[in-house]
Amino acid sequence: MFLGCGHDARIRTHARARLPPSDAPSDAPAAASPSADAPASALPPLAARARSVGGSPVRDILAVTARPGVINFAGGLPAPELFDREGVAAAFRHVLEEAPARALQYSTTEGEPVLRERLATRTTARGLPTNADDLLVTTGSQQALSLLATALLDPGDTVLVEEPCYLAALQVFGLAGARVLAVPGDADGPDPEALADLVVRERPKLLYTVPTFQNPTGRTLPAERRAAVARVAARHGLWIVEDDPYGELRYEGERVPWIAAHPDARDRTVLLGSFSKVMAPGIRLGWLRAPAPLRRACAIAKQAADLHTPTVNQLAAARYLAVQDLDAHVTRVAAVYRERRDAMLAGLGEALPDGSVWNRPEGGMFLWARLPEQYDTTALLPQVVAQDVAYVPGAPFYAGEPDRRALRLCFVTQTPQEIAEGLRRLGRSLGDLR
Repeated sequence: MFLGCGHDARIRTHARARLPPSDAPSDAPAAASPSADAPASALPPLAARARSVGGSPVRDILAVTARPGVINFAGGLPAPELFDREGVAAAFRHVLEEAPARALQYSTTEGEPVLRERLATRTTARGLPTNADDLLVTTGSQQALSLLATALLDPGDTVLVEEPCYLAALQVFGLAGARVLAVPGDADGPDPEALADLVVRERPKLLYTVPTFQNPTGRTLPAERRAAVARVAARHGLWIVEDDPYGELRYEGERVPWIAAHPDARDRTVLLGSFSKVMAPGIRLGWLRAPAPLRRACAIAKQAADLHTPTVNQLAAARYLAVQDLDAHVTRVAAVYRERRDAMLAGLGEALPDGSVWNRPEGGMFLWARLPEQYDTTALLPQVVAQDVAYVPGAPFYAGEPDRRALRLCFVTQTPQEIAEGLRRLGRSLGDLR
């Protein structure tokens, strides 16, 4: 679908003046004119969905902790010193010098063909045969979630999510007016039997999952559970939205194939990808791979949202993939992140109260911890921030009853030395309550 201009000439509306009826009496009183002394009328209210869905607690915490000197374990920010600044800059220079008219022009809604071809090649190489036409380029994978909500969900529809769940997905589904239910699970992720029971009882439209190095917990859904989830979707009729922004950031262990690659799930799984964690989040490039009818519906939703993802960013990313070794870059980044994960794991025992538990993620950006029963990580956050360190409380990540003693720690943004100091500060702030 090519959009050649910023306004669709096919859709035009014209306001028509409302005329008084022809039999109105000539001596009817004139409508009152607003007076300078009259009180202003109240404006119409915001939409119910805007009033009912709050902002991101992570963004709120980042705003509070932006001052210098704060060691911030709250954000999900890649380490900026590891960006391939020269490689990315060279790619932008190339497209602006060699094809400026194309780079600065409108593009197709589905995305630049050269970028989709290269993304399809990368996806196929990772075990999921993919053509360029299977993909829709989005302005970050977050937009892909919003497009899917527009294309799939009516107000009141049921959505199933993990427990806990990626916070911005909960926002998207809330804004769509969906009824969001959590699938019971354990340290390995959602329980397929519990999923099947919920699907039969609640008739949901979709299951949303981040099965590899999940945000917020860092856990990975084992291969046998992925196969079981795929079978549930095939047996009961269910869309699976498989979000994979962290999957390439593996430090140890063997790669687990996508749910989308399972034969039972190929016609009912949407796979989301992103350059944000492996190249740079500022270029805002993501994509979705979906069956044709749903992909077309998402393209129509994208036309209404932003027409298309910025052309220059797409062409620069395609050039980067053509001349740089992204896999080698990701390997270098993952090696640094592994050191930082290990530094956090090494210091948690001293920092957290006795009786705390935490996981050891094999990759990604996050570690999940739970303090003893008497702790409330939301209530504790102000005194922690007073020590110039921050985390994200676990409660906002829950669709149902929150675990108030949980917290998320991001370990990739700080050096091992900064992590050690941040954990010392965290330990001091919790010391009075031990």
